[in-house]
Amino acid sequence: MKFLDRFLRDWRIQKCMPFVRTNDKVLDIGCFDGHLFEKLKFKSIQNSIGLDPLLTEIIEKDNYTLIPGVFPDNLPANKKFNCIIMLAVIEHIPRETQKQINEDFYKVLEKEGRVIITVPSPFVDHILWILAKLRLIDGMSLDEHYGFKIEELPQLFESHKYKLVKQKKFQLGLNNLFVFEKLS
Repeated sequence: MKFLDRFLRDWRIQKCMPFVRTNDKVLDIGCFDGHLFEKLKFKSIQNSIGLDPLLTEIIEKDNYTLIPGVFPDNLPANKKFNCIIMLAVIEHIPRETQKQINEDFYKVLEKEGRVIITVPSPFVDHILWILAKLRLIDGMSLDEHYGFKIEELPQLFESHKYKLVKQKKFQLGLNNLFVFEKLS
């Protein structure tokens, strides 16, 4: 991971951190190396799990476990979370699978649990492609972008199951933060 990759990752993490509550059980989908959990240690997160298809082995730490695989297929059974986080991940999920997220999240999210998602604007694909060609970023999985439309994200979370708590642009308008909360 190059400097610019880490810088952009850390900026996304900073934007999501205020919405993670102390003592939350967090599910980080697309966790990569678990850096988010290290940043959240001061919030005393508990029994958290990170899933990432690029992991090759299970990694256990004091308050979290990183597991190779994808959501929901590789999530251990009967796990519940207060917070589900996807930072720059949803644009990598095929459209037909995106539609199932609403139900899958609802099953594993505790009452009043939060879903925190960052998604880049479509224009970012062009910028990332150039930065990758210049070898300024590693450009992880750019070939998996499925032309995600930001305006469709709130529609993935049915209004009778979730409420939109926050929607905000950041990184000079090139990235978007969405926070949803599960209704009772």
